[in-house]
Parts: sequence; C-alpha cells; structure tokens
Amino acid sequence: MNPRVTIADTTVAILAGGLATRLGPVTEKLPKALVDVAGRPFIDHQLLLLSRRGVRRVVLCLGHRGAQVRDHVGDGEAYGLHVDYSFDGARLLGTGGALKKAQPALSRVFMVMYGDSYLDLALQPILDAFASAHLLGLMTVLRNEGKWDRSNVFLEAGILKRYDKYHPTPDMTHVDYGIAVLHQEALARVVAGEPCDLAELYGSLVADGQMAAFEVDRRFYEIGSPQGLAETRALLGSDERTPGSTSLGEGRRP
Repeated sequence: MNPRVTIADTTVAILAGGLATRLGPVTEKLPKALVDVAGRPFIDHQLLLLSRRGVRRVVLCLGHRGAQVRDHVGDGEAYGLHVDYSFDGARLLGTGGALKKAQPALSRVFMVMYGDSYLDLALQPILDAFASAHLLGLMTVLRNEGKWDRSNVFLEAGILKRYDKYHPTPDMTHVDYGIAVLHQEALARVVAGEPCDLAELYGSLVADGQMAAFEVDRRFYEIGSPQGLAETRALLGSDERTPGSTSLGEGRRP
C-alpha cells in the first residue's frame, strides 16, 4: 500500500546525463541542460518550473559534462530548491542505471523526469493517483497518435496494458509523457553499476501489472531535437508565457 505523500516531501530525479548527439554543434562544448533557451540555460527554466509547482528536493543525475551543470546550479537555493547530484562516473550508465546509482538520495516514493523536457502540469494529482493505485510505479501518458513522437503505449479503459519504446505496435495510440512516480522497491529490478535504459524498467513493471497510468491532455515540450529546441524556445520566449502560467494543462486521471 502506498501512503499519500506531498510534492514538498518528494524527491524529483532529473535524468540529464546524455550525450545530446541529435543537437550537433549546439552541444559541442555544452551539456544539453545548459543550452540557451529564451536567454538562459534550459535547466533554469526546468528548475524554476518545478519550484513553482511545489517541488523542494531535486537530484540531478549527470554524466556528459555534468560538472558544468553542477557549477551553474549549485545547491539550488537560487531556485528555491535543495539540489543534490549523482554522477555516472567514467562509464555512462544510461537512464535506468543512473537512477539506480542515485537511489540513496531519493525519497521512498519519488518522481523521475528527463533533463530535456519542459512539462508544465500539476504534480500533486499525479502523486495522489500513484497512492491510490497501490503499485510500484505510475507513468504519465498522452494520447499521441504518432503526432509528437512515436507512440509506445497501449492504454485500454485507462489501464496501461503494454509499453515498448523499441518495438511499438499499431494499436499503441499513447506515448510516455515524461514524468513517472516510482517506489524505491522498483529499483530492485535494476542491477547496480550496469548500464540500463529506464524503458527496460518501465517495460518490466508494465508487463507485471505494476505500472499505473495517469493521462494528460496537453502536448509536451523538449529540447532533445532541433525541432523540439526551436518549439521550446518559441514557447518560453513568448510574451504570452508568464512565470505562473498553467496553460499547458493540469492533467487528469483516466
């Protein structure tokens, strides 16, 4: 049984250790988290958004040029946060392996997201849905129909039936939105010190009926591709985008 937890007491792990090869020369000397978006490093936008949404504790999981990110962010006080760090080391561990390494710094129930995503939605309802599900994990999903990215989730009557990032099937109409909630017990499925993609852990949880779904209804923004970077720059550079805005939706349970 998962007791209700508040967002202020929940650690958010941000996976920001990738090589960012799709951005080409933009990340030749910079990690993706420090790419300029609307006049400041992207990580600033991400951390300030989390702070506005009630988050107080963040763990940055870093790899490629991670020291630059640490030097910029510091202890997190400038964002109204407490920020800790977990580094892959000489061997890149992948998203799942990085999360496993960060485990000692995570709360018993924690949220995980990617370092290239800007996802403006209320977080407490997601945690409440996780508590109600009594499972090891919860994945936010978006009805996508192949529009924003390749759909990789089969959702039936609100139940997450299948998830496969590598071998999607035509009946998959939804996509992993980019925020998940996990109980620390879920990380027992990841071997410490070994490279692992987070998609492998998610797939294992879904296959065992241990992953709930929380459906959102507004698109995501990301800076992992040139097109995504341009769209995110347009969003965050817009005069219509104000610091307290919730225009991207609050999310809903299926």
